[in-house]
Amino acid sequence: MEDGYQNRTAFIKGAKDIAKEVKRQASKKVGRSVDRVSDEYSRRSYSRFEEDDDDGYPAQDGGGGGYYRGDSKAADDDEGGRSDSTEGHDEDDEIYEGEYQGIPRAESGKGSLAGGPGSVPRPFRDAAASEAERRKDQEELAQQYESILQECGHGKFQWTLYFVLGLALMADGVEIFVVGFVLPSAERDMCLSEPNKSMLGLIVYFGMMVGAFLWGAMADRIGRRQSLLISLSINSVFSFFSSFVQGYSTFLFCRLLSGVGIGGSIPIVFSYYSEFLSQEKRGEHLSWLCMFWMIGGIYASAMAWAIIPHYGWSFQMGSAYQFHSWRVFVLVCAFPSVAAIAALNAMPESPRFYLENGKHDEGWMILKQVHDTNMRAKGRPEKVFTVTTIKTVKQMDELVDSGTDTPVWQRYRLKIKSLSRQIRNNILACFSPEYKRTTFMLMAVWFTMSFSYYGLTVWFPDMIKYIQKQEYESRTKTFSKEHVELVTFNFTLENQVHRQGYYFNDKFLNLKMKSMVFEDSVFEECYFEDITSTHTVFRNCTFIASLFYNTDLFKYRFVNCKLVNSTFLHNKEGCMLDFSDDFNNAYMIYFVNFLGTLAVLPGNIVSALLMDKIGRLRMLAGSSVISCVSCFFLMFGNSESGMIALLCLFGGISIASWNALDVITVELYPSDKRTTAFGFLNALCKLAAVLGISIFQSFVGITKAVPILFAAGALAAGSFLATKLPETRGQVLQ
Repeated sequence: MEDGYQNRTAFIKGAKDIAKEVKRQASKKVGRSVDRVSDEYSRRSYSRFEEDDDDGYPAQDGGGGGYYRGDSKAADDDEGGRSDSTEGHDEDDEIYEGEYQGIPRAESGKGSLAGGPGSVPRPFRDAAASEAERRKDQEELAQQYESILQECGHGKFQWTLYFVLGLALMADGVEIFVVGFVLPSAERDMCLSEPNKSMLGLIVYFGMMVGAFLWGAMADRIGRRQSLLISLSINSVFSFFSSFVQGYSTFLFCRLLSGVGIGGSIPIVFSYYSEFLSQEKRGEHLSWLCMFWMIGGIYASAMAWAIIPHYGWSFQMGSAYQFHSWRVFVLVCAFPSVAAIAALNAMPESPRFYLENGKHDEGWMILKQVHDTNMRAKGRPEKVFTVTTIKTVKQMDELVDSGTDTPVWQRYRLKIKSLSRQIRNNILACFSPEYKRTTFMLMAVWFTMSFSYYGLTVWFPDMIKYIQKQEYESRTKTFSKEHVELVTFNFTLENQVHRQGYYFNDKFLNLKMKSMVFEDSVFEECYFEDITSTHTVFRNCTFIASLFYNTDLFKYRFVNCKLVNSTFLHNKEGCMLDFSDDFNNAYMIYFVNFLGTLAVLPGNIVSALLMDKIGRLRMLAGSSVISCVSCFFLMFGNSESGMIALLCLFGGISIASWNALDVITVELYPSDKRTTAFGFLNALCKLAAVLGISIFQSFVGITKAVPILFAAGALAAGSFLATKLPETRGQVLQ
């Protein structure tokens, strides 16, 4: 026993010496931050020694240096399979079964601070050697992570996450359609000019462009789940505010920030979900996830159809504050984002993100949760998660230790500066020699597809409106040189042109003027009362001794007109919102978008079923080629029904390209750069959308050939470049 006591004393002294040496060497680089690691090492040495055998020597670790539990000792444990990673701890430590505890084993290699008694940390190496070691760690982690996902299986956990992330993707689909649906009503409610209407239609794309870039980069630094929660919260808050604000500038600002929030949805959602999917499930289930974007479009169309035409769903407080039905629609469109936030709070962070950032215990616990959830759902709750140690990646980040005496604001400034530097380095890494070719090829494919897709999908409805306008104008009645005296007009005047008329002592009472044009006419001693006008204008007219009472005939309605001894009393303030003239047109817009969104369902199903069978590149290039060919059929769309049918055809074919592009983008970049690269490419996509929409709209009513040639050429170039990308089917997630 005396020998045992001496050995015990010597072991304790050796442990203290090791801890002191580790602390002294490591403090040269990280300072105070290593204190807790050394203290933990000393504490665990004492704790472990208390479990020694009677001969005074420490008990031997039976776990070895492998990644999985031994079959014999773990199975015979009295606690029902407790891993020997928890050996040496009492009940108060709250150690979970099999949980890895902080200090790496010597056998696990590069993560150890000390290899054993008398050892010291290896000297610091140059950046190239550290990067090579980090790359090797990432490759080992990728292979092991795939094996762990195979053990966890695909089941209840992944399907739960599928619906949660689907809500976030649905919110993105809704955001695209919101402004387009409310614009016909909002332009009158806010007295919007044509330039203001165009800006309101494009502002959401500018916001999403900024949001995709910002939140994609942030997700690689602070986590997928946390970034997605922040971005969805911003979207929800400003979507809510935008339904109540009255002015054009504040509404524009709210929609901009709402777009910034939702811009992070697509880059984060696909990266987040892919890190819970094994290689044989990844392509199929990421394609199924794309269906929620379609569901978002259907939801927006259905809600617009159900809410906006119900004009009674409104109230106003004088003439200063008006809350019409289109604002109710904007409010309802925030629900998917709010639901996604509530559901996401119950889901964990990506374990791959934790492991890439050296957080072994957190990653292990989440993978165990995935395993146990799936096994319980499959009726095998007794199956034990056999993984005990997972490879983590060597960290290259510099520690920012500002000290306890530094002001709070300065500590936050240093943290933000460090985070910005890390994000910048991550973006630059996407253009490093290893990824430069891939990044430029993907930039070209994303740009060409977005330019043609968004340009055509906005051009289609505009062409339908143009066809409707042409048909409406064909029914216009024209009156010339009429002479009208002592007549009272108290009925609706619509779609008429009056030239060189003379109106004497006539009364226009309580009526609506829709698409009325008066040219070179004279109104003498006429009385206008309670007039509501839409698309009505007076050109080169003369008003003599006439009275306007409670009308909305503002100055911009009179073009080159002379007003002689005429008076305006109690003019209606603001823009009078009159929906009735666009009742049928509104339903047509919602119906067209509903059909166009629903038409992508077959393409989604086909791409999901074939993605892992024929490969990503064949799906991407093949769908792009077919979409390119389908563009030429647009030449034959000369009616509303024809244009709607072609819109459905183009959308149903092109969706397979988008699904394949999303999958291949996720798989071509490593985990620590995945959302950064995806966010950058998605931001480029929104920029291309703005350019496509602006260019294609300028040709509405002028020619069909130019937009069709632009779209077909872009799709042809994109399909060719897509064939030069590497195939990722069957590969582990980098």
